[in-house]
Amino acid sequence: MRSAYLGVLLGAVLAANCPFAAAQAVTPVASPVVVGNNTQAERIAQLEASVASAKSSADNAWMLVCSALVLMMTGPGLALFYGGLVRKKNVLSVMMQSFSMMALITVAWGIILYSLVFSGGNFFIGGFHHMFLRGVGAAPDAAYSATIPLQTFMVYQLMFAIITPALITGAFAERMKFSAMAVFLVLWSIVVYAPMAHMVWGKGGLLNATLGGRIPTLDFAGGTVVHITSGVSALVCALYLGKRVGYPREPMPPHSVVLSFIGACMLWVGWFGFNAGSALSAGPLATSAFVATQFAAAAAVIGWGAAEWVHHGKPSALGAISGAVAGLVAITPAAGFVGPMAAMLIGLMAGVFCFLMVSKVKSMFGYDDTLDAFGVHGAGGTLGALLTGIFASKAINPIFKDAGGHALAVGVIDGNFRQLWNQTIGVAMAWTLAIGGTLAILFAVDKLIGLRVSVEHETEGLDVTQHGEEGYYWETSAR
Repeated sequence: MRSAYLGVLLGAVLAANCPFAAAQAVTPVASPVVVGNNTQAERIAQLEASVASAKSSADNAWMLVCSALVLMMTGPGLALFYGGLVRKKNVLSVMMQSFSMMALITVAWGIILYSLVFSGGNFFIGGFHHMFLRGVGAAPDAAYSATIPLQTFMVYQLMFAIITPALITGAFAERMKFSAMAVFLVLWSIVVYAPMAHMVWGKGGLLNATLGGRIPTLDFAGGTVVHITSGVSALVCALYLGKRVGYPREPMPPHSVVLSFIGACMLWVGWFGFNAGSALSAGPLATSAFVATQFAAAAAVIGWGAAEWVHHGKPSALGAISGAVAGLVAITPAAGFVGPMAAMLIGLMAGVFCFLMVSKVKSMFGYDDTLDAFGVHGAGGTLGALLTGIFASKAINPIFKDAGGHALAVGVIDGNFRQLWNQTIGVAMAWTLAIGGTLAILFAVDKLIGLRVSVEHETEGLDVTQHGEEGYYWETSAR
C-alpha cells in the first residue's frame, strides 16, 4: 500500500511538470520502488523503527530522571523537612527513619512488593508472577507503558513505595522505637500500600481507570495510594501511641526551620518527577502535569499564608513551606487531568483547608500528630482526590472513550457527575484500608516487640538512645 501511494504521489508530481505523462501519472505503481539495495517499503519500515527507537530512548531517559527526582524527595527532601521540625535531640532519628525506608522498602519491593502491586491477580491484590523481579527486564509491558523497559517502570514505582511509608513517620516522631518502626512500616507496605496501589494502578484492580476497573477512580500520581493511606495511617499511629511526654503543656518548637525550608524546596522540585513522571512518557501530558503541579503549589502557598496572616497577624516561613507541600499533595491525583487554572483553584483551597486542619481541628481534638502528617497528607490527599472528580477534563486527558474511540466526559466539569461518586468510593476504600490495616499491624508489633520508647529514653532523645550518636555536638569551651 505504501508503494502504491508513493507511486500516485510521484505520478502527480510528474503530471504537474510533464503534461504528456499525465495519463501514466494516475496509475498506481504495482511493484515496489527499488532504491539501491532496499525497496521503498523497507526504507520506510527502517525509518519507522528508528523513530520508535528514538521515542523509547527519550521516554526512558525522562523516566530515569524522574525516578531520581522522586528518590530525592525522600532523602534528602523529606529527611530534611521532617528533621528540622523536631527537637534537636531527635533530628538524626527522624532522618534515619526516612533513610531506612530507602533500604528496607527497596529490598522488600524486589522480593515481593512489586509483584503484589503490578502482577495480574484479583481486583484487590496482585499475584506472585514477578517475585524476585522474575520477568522484569528490558522488554516493556504495554499494559503499563509501551515505550519504556519494564525494569524502568519498576524502579520508578519503587520510589513511590519508598516515600509513602516514610511520610507516616511524621506522626510518631520522637517516641517510637527504631526497631518497631522498621517492622511496622515494612508490614504496612505489604498490608496497606500493596493492595491500594494494585487496586488503583495494577492490572485488574478494582479502581483502575485505564485497565478496566469496575469503579474507575482517577488518581494520576497517588492521591489515594500515597497521601490518603499514609496520612490516615499517621493519624491512627498518633492516636494509638498517645502524646509525647509534656505535650501540649511544654513548648516543642522546630529546632531548625532552615533545614525544613531546604527540605521543602527539594520536595517541590522532586514533585515534578512525582507528578509529571506519572505520564510515563516525555510527551504533552507530562508537560501538562508539570505545569499543574507548579501552579497548584504556588497558589497553596498564598492560600495558607493568607489564612495564617488573618489568624495570627503575620505569615511565617514554616507556614509558607507547609502550604507548598499541601498544594503539592492536593494536586497529585489531579495533575494529569486538569489545566493550570483548575490547578490554581485546587492549590488555593488546599492551602486554606490544610491550615485549618493543622491549626484548628488538631487542637480541637487534641491528638499529637507530631509533624502534621495527617493534617497535610491525609486531609490534603482527600480533598485533592474529590476535587479531581470535579475538575478533571477530557480536554487535558481523554482517559474515557466510547467504542468508536471518541472522548467521553471525565469529571463533573465535563458533565460526568458519576465520577465524583467514584472518587468518593476510592477515598472511602483508602480510609478503610488504612485504618483497619494500620490498627492490626500496630497491635501485633506492640505485642511482639513494643512500639514506644520508655519515658527516660524519650526525655533524653532518640538520637542517643536509639542510635548512640547526636545530630549536633555543640562546642562549650569559652572563646
